[in-house]
Amino acid sequence: MRLWLFLRLWSLLWHAGLPLALLYLWRRGRKDPLYAQHLAERFGRYRQRLPGAVWVHAVSLGEMRSAVPLIRALLDRGDRVVTTHFTPAGRREAERVFASEIAAGRLAAVWVPFETAWAYAGFFRAFRPRAGLVMEIEIWPRMIFAARSAGVSLFMCNAQYPTKSMARDAKLKLRHKLMQGYAGAFVKSDLQARRFASVGVQNIHVTGELRFDQPIPPHLVEAAAIRPLLAGDRPVITFASAVEGEDDLYLDAIASALAHPSRPFVVYVPRKPERFDAVAGMLAARGFTFLRRSHTLDATLTPKSLPSPSWGGDGGGGHPAENTPDLLLGDSLGEMYFYIALSDRVVTGGGFTPHGAHNIIEPLALKRPVIVGPEIHTIEYPAAEAIAAGVCLRVETPEALAAALTDWQGPGPEAIQTFFTAHSGATKKTLAALDSMVKSA
Repeated sequence: MRLWLFLRLWSLLWHAGLPLALLYLWRRGRKDPLYAQHLAERFGRYRQRLPGAVWVHAVSLGEMRSAVPLIRALLDRGDRVVTTHFTPAGRREAERVFASEIAAGRLAAVWVPFETAWAYAGFFRAFRPRAGLVMEIEIWPRMIFAARSAGVSLFMCNAQYPTKSMARDAKLKLRHKLMQGYAGAFVKSDLQARRFASVGVQNIHVTGELRFDQPIPPHLVEAAAIRPLLAGDRPVITFASAVEGEDDLYLDAIASALAHPSRPFVVYVPRKPERFDAVAGMLAARGFTFLRRSHTLDATLTPKSLPSPSWGGDGGGGHPAENTPDLLLGDSLGEMYFYIALSDRVVTGGGFTPHGAHNIIEPLALKRPVIVGPEIHTIEYPAAEAIAAGVCLRVETPEALAAALTDWQGPGPEAIQTFFTAHSGATKKTLAALDSMVKSA
């Protein structure tokens, strides 16, 4: 009864709040026009028709990138796919990666409907999906129960239940009831399976982490051959996905590292594009000499204004280790593998904020050891396993981070490859689990 009352209240709130939702999209659309486009889809009205498609909900960019290997495998075996998103970043990634499949009518990338029964009814009429996969852990009440009403088996996919989320949910337990509405869960590890089972989720399959199966764009790795022009023979450290609230801490650590005899070259990649100019201002205010990727390299990552290796900040000659700038500011999207391939080791952002650390799998895929901050609840798998294997270093304090930048070299590529191989294969396991659950439904 309490769940029924909640769903009624949830529906009332959404109907009352639709003008505010549209205002939100309009305001976001002033910065990114795609937010305000295809609005009919938000109300369950779609031009495309893909009956029998597998539905993959990837709310934004990170979830979409996780889903890419699975979607590719579904398409390769003849399935049709519809992906739903809330943010332009996720939708654009789907349209970029699967452009040919969209043109051929084998995949549709659309907005997820608003949280109303009638909007979802329109979605199900258009696509009549044979199953749904919600990437990571997204708990949208109307999505879950609209799928049940439509007879669509909806599964959490690539799912984990972070410690902080469990502690929060234990106080109310409403999210437990909502998660029980899923037809099942495809989870990252045995620990995650136990966590979901403890709150009543049924039909749990341990399938691993799909990010281990992500394709690596070869052109981004090959472009890192320009490293000597950027860094000379200095060691290179990449800060990947630095988030707001961490910059001062990271820049203090970088300043300390630059005073070390090794004087590493730093690649600094902010998490969000709207922060690019602000971070550039921070670097300038600190007195760092730096290059901006957007000014220095063209669309193909070829130098357009990069000085020769003998260039120095004063225009004179000398050894590149002495005369190259301090940093490269990675002010671009979709090129993380390039920034990582430049490096000897990687600091993954987010770990010094309550929101938690970001993906460590991309560095490990390129055999780069990783450093993370203390907050790893968002990536408990595979961070705990990677730390135990010695391929990832968790630092608890800013001082420990500063020391690790120059003192911790990490394991060799062979150890990282062994770890990576042991944790790959989630795509095949997820497909097998999906097929077994759909056949038994």
